[in-house]
Formats: sequence, C-alpha cells, structure tokens
Amino acid sequence: MSVAPKILSDYADGIDGVGGIFVENNNKALKFIEDVTSDADEVQKRVLYEILSRSANTEYLQRNGLNGCSDRETFKKWMPVVTYEDLRPDIERIANGDTSPILCSQPISEFFTSSGTSAGERKLMPSIEEELGRRSLLYSLLRPVMSQFVPGLDQGKGMYFLFVKSEAKTPGGLVARPVLTSYYKSSHFKDKPSDPYTNYTSPNTTILCLDSYQSMYSQLLCGLCQNKEVLRVGAVFASGFIRAIQFLEKHWGLLCRDIRTGTIDSTRITDVSIIEDVLKILKPNPKLADFIEAECSKGSWKGIIPRLWPNTKYIDVIVTGTMSQYIPTLDYYSNGLPLVCTMYASSECYFGINLNPLCKPSEVSYTLIPTMAFFEFLPVNRKNKLTGFISESASLDGKEKQELVDLVNVKLGQDYELVVTTYAGLYRYRVGDILRVAGFKNKAPQFNFICRKNVVLSIDSDKTDEVELQNAVKTAANQLLPFEASLIEYTSYADTSAVPGHYVLYWEISVNDATLIPPSVFEDCCFAVEESLNSVYRQGRVWDKSIGPLEIKVVDNGTFNKLMDFALSQGASINQYKTPRCVKYVPIIELLNSRVISSYFSPKCPRWTPDHKQWCTQN
Repeated sequence: MSVAPKILSDYADGIDGVGGIFVENNNKALKFIEDVTSDADEVQKRVLYEILSRSANTEYLQRNGLNGCSDRETFKKWMPVVTYEDLRPDIERIANGDTSPILCSQPISEFFTSSGTSAGERKLMPSIEEELGRRSLLYSLLRPVMSQFVPGLDQGKGMYFLFVKSEAKTPGGLVARPVLTSYYKSSHFKDKPSDPYTNYTSPNTTILCLDSYQSMYSQLLCGLCQNKEVLRVGAVFASGFIRAIQFLEKHWGLLCRDIRTGTIDSTRITDVSIIEDVLKILKPNPKLADFIEAECSKGSWKGIIPRLWPNTKYIDVIVTGTMSQYIPTLDYYSNGLPLVCTMYASSECYFGINLNPLCKPSEVSYTLIPTMAFFEFLPVNRKNKLTGFISESASLDGKEKQELVDLVNVKLGQDYELVVTTYAGLYRYRVGDILRVAGFKNKAPQFNFICRKNVVLSIDSDKTDEVELQNAVKTAANQLLPFEASLIEYTSYADTSAVPGHYVLYWEISVNDATLIPPSVFEDCCFAVEESLNSVYRQGRVWDKSIGPLEIKVVDNGTFNKLMDFALSQGASINQYKTPRCVKYVPIIELLNSRVISSYFSPKCPRWTPDHKQWCTQN
C-alpha cells in the first residue's frame, strides 16, 4: 500500500472495494486533519518520495535526469517547472494510445478536461484509478468539519443541484470528461456508504441525466416535494445555483401542477429511469402545490429560498474568485443565509478544505491537506489593480526555480502561484491559481483564492485570458474592413446582472461619417468572437446554456481617452497606463455605459463538439 493511504488508513473506519477510504467517525477525521497539518513537512517529504519512487522508471523522470532519485533536493535541482504546453506532446501520445509509462508508472485510466489551451481546446489532465479514492477522502472530511459549526445536519437532507457534462473518447480509447462528471459516475458517488451528509433530495438518475432540462426540472421537483426535510442547499458554483432558482422562477407553474397531481408530464420528462425514481418521491400533494404557488406568485422573489425551504441553514456554493460577482444575487434570494465554501479543488488535483466554513465569503481560506500532492509555491506580484490581471512568463530560469518555496515555508500575506506534483503524473506543474497566505493550521498554510492567472473574463466554468480575447477581437474586427472602418480600442466586462451572464465588449471604432455599417455586420462580429473562443466557453453557450449571447457595445469616439483620464485621476501613471482589457470597477462600467451609442448581440450559438478538433479530423 502506498505511503499516503497508509497515513489515511490509520484514521479510516473502512475501505471500500476499489480502494476509496471513507471516514465515518467525526473525531477520527478531525484527528487526521490535526495530525497531517501538525507534521506537514514530513508528510510532504513522504508524499514526494512515494510519487518519485513509484514512477522512477517513467520516461518523463528519466528524460529529465532524475535517475531514480526520490529526495526533495535532487528533485528541485533537475525537474523543470512546467505548464500544460510543455506536457502537451506527452499527453497527446497517451491520448493517442501509447500505453508505455510516459508520465506515470500506473496506467492512465482517464483524462479530466480542464479550461482551454491557446488553441481553444480543453486541457487533458491524466488520472489514475486510485485518485478517486484520494478525492473521496477529501469529501469525507467535509461533514466532520461542518458538523462543528452546524449541528443536526444528519436530521435532514441536502438539496444540491449537481450535473454531468458530455464526455468524449480519445483516439486511444480513454474517456475525457470533467472531473465532477467522472466522480458522479463513479461507484464512490453512486454506491457511497450510508452517510447523512450525502443524503440528497435528488436521485442519482436525475443527476446523471445529460439532458439539462430534464435534470434540472426533476431535481427541483424532488427538492420541492421534500422541502421540509431540506437543511442545506447548494451547487458547485454560485452561477449554477442561481440558474436553478431562475429555472424555478420560469417553470414553477408546471412544477406545481406535477406536485398537485402526483404525476409527471411525459412530453417534457422522457427519461424512463428518472420517471421511475421521481415517482417514488412524488405523491399528490395539493396543499404543498398551493403553498409553492402562493409564494412564487408574489411580486418579489426576495428570500425565496427560506420561504420555500424554511429549514435551510446555509447555501453551499463556491463564491470565491470570479464567483464572488454572484454574492449579491445569492443574498437577495436567501435573505442573507450563510454562504459556505467547503473545499478547493481542480481538474489537476484536489487541494484542501475550509476549516471555518461559516466565515464571510471575503474571508474564505483553504487549508491544503498535505497528503493530496506535493505542493510548491512561486512568489508573484499583483500588477494591474484595475483588472486584477497577473502576467508571468511560462518558463522559469534557474534563479526563478530557486524561488519556489515548500508548503511550510510560505510567508503570511504573500501571493503565490500554486505548483503541484501529483500521483497521476504531473511534476512541478503550474496550476495557474494565485493564492494569498491568510494564516496557518498548525504547520499547514491556509490560503485565500485570489484569481486565476491571466484570466480576464469568466461567467461560469469558462476562463478566457487576455491573449485569447485579443485574438478573437482581432479576427472579428476584420468584418469592419469592407466599410473602411477599424477598431480603435476595446475592453470587456463579464455582465452577470441577469442569468445566464454574458460577455460584453466595448468597442470604439474609426469610421467615415458618411459610411453606414449595417447592424448585421456587428452581429457577425459578435458571432466571430464567440467562434474564436475556447471549447469551454462554446460548450457553455451551446450545451450547458450557462452563458448568454456575447454583446458588443459601440461607444462614442473619445470614450477611451475619458477612461484614461479617470485612471489618471485615481493615481495611475500616464507613463505606465495601458487600456485594461477587462473592467470590473463599477464607476468605470458606468462611464462606459454612459457613452454607448448602439449595442448588438450574437445572433446564433457558435459551433461546439465534445471531441477535440484533432480527434474529429482523425476520426
């Protein structure tokens, strides 16, 4: 058995048939957290030793001259700090069917898809079978932590809106899908041991349905039928939870009809397995239907969550990073119920948990669990305060590599980029998350999530960086050339005032006064931008419906000069000023909107397929 599971098995009450460890005793789980954070550096040393010794024969480690060494000093001396582009050739070999030990000694079991590459395609993060057990352990720590702050959670249910997304197969036959889709489809989720903390109102069939309408409708229906039993509500991201509430706002009449009659309209819900499972919960209940109808038909939806689910204690959603833009909407719908961020995870690795879950959203910090991976941290400096944009070169020289610090050596208040070495074959990989040290749990640091490096726009799970936006705008602006017009300057804004949110581009153009540009040209520009954006964005537009049509607002000439004047009045240097490619500051948005002379939306959805472009070509 591996080193990390040995550490965990001392605290676990059971191990399931596929190696997933679950902690049933709250005290044992809390003791595990206490012990691994108290001895964080030694645990990290053991984790790195295990990763390197297990994969000593891999092509990647041998290629970089590690020669079977597994100590931290040799590792830091020889192993490069890398980005996805550095690993792409090796990952593509695995995706195309090469089963030799390239990155990991254990077989790659699947790929987790992450946000887009420079070519607009999803990143493929390798995974191995045992990773599901490791990630399941982190989930099992959430209940004991939460129970310290909110007693009685075992006396009711959680209404969580959880969804799977489409998946594809690589040419070599490996599944490529989002990490949560993999988890929800795994036995760790579907056959999880009895645990009041994972007692959800939604049957698994409603979660696993790919049809977003049927999944959302049936999950809401089940949640409404069990409204008195619901103690907590949530989704993965704040944006997803708000979509669920606004779906209810649109369809409450149909839901009330089904609750009143105890039947499901089979013209809308066609999945037989969903119908069977929902009918086990749905019984004729005219009184409940009348209650829901009375609440939903009131003029205001303020506080609709505690009105419909009166025993709700908190909302469990991610509201850090770009999701913080949804906090006012959540507060409106919930009458200020606590917003809880429980864990910090990504496609690359699951990292840590929030040990103070009832803190304010602005104070959320995550304690990295030292058994999950080997962690290093690259110091960074925040640059443009107007946008929060951080730019760092992809490759590091020898001196910069030496600046990386270990988990226990980070400094309070300092910002770092997270670098991980995982069991599944990532070595000194730059995750791209910018974290700030907020405190310590024993010897393990606690981090505020600040932002994704280089990301300027995000509505849901999409992440659009400055280079990608620039290329998309440049391509679209070519539509103006036949009219002897050109783009002078632009910026952007993620508008989440409605759901779904959408990208807004502010364009200042140079055009002959006598030239009339038809509205259809600007609509084509909107569509051209969307066509140029990454696969994650296009999936949000086409499949998930989590992103609305892109909008271009044409502003009056001289607008960006006024924007510069405003920045200078706020203390910016005229020598260093450059137009921000994304704006978030309310006075700037108000200034831009006050000078809009026309606006246009994308007339149709961009093209999207779950497969990578190169797979479609090969197949």
